[in-house]
Amino acid sequence: MPTRTLLIVAHCPSENLRCLRDALITGATRSQVDIRCLFAAPLDSGADEASSADAIVLLTPENLGYMAGAMKDWFDRIYYPLLDSKQGLPCVAIIRAGHDGTGTRRAIETIITGLRWRFIQEPITLRGEWQPNWTEEMEELGEAIAVALAEGII
Repeated sequence: MPTRTLLIVAHCPSENLRCLRDALITGATRSQVDIRCLFAAPLDSGADEASSADAIVLLTPENLGYMAGAMKDWFDRIYYPLLDSKQGLPCVAIIRAGHDGTGTRRAIETIITGLRWRFIQEPITLRGEWQPNWTEEMEELGEAIAVALAEGII
């Protein structure tokens, strides 16, 4: 099987979000499987990066009850170029929510449904005060996705 590509699109304006992103990357790269792990900030990437992905992880903070504007901008730029070519793309969404994350989750689910991508797990909402164990959870998630991608499970 050829090398598969995992793309992590993460908007990280805070140290905590950067820790979550870095934990995902650490987990994905420690898996000892043959994948390419790419990181892209939403404002610095677009359809080209997403079109090369075999799976994608989206990480966004909740801002005013919605996803970060940078993530929405990314979706606006990739939506039509990828609408037909990436149907079925395995994805995971992670929301860092100071409140409940409901509006952010609903918006992401609506866009993912329109793109016809498929969630390989329910969107994850990390609510409330920062929890140090979240980084360990993100490492485990990154590793699990990498292994599933490399083994052809997703």
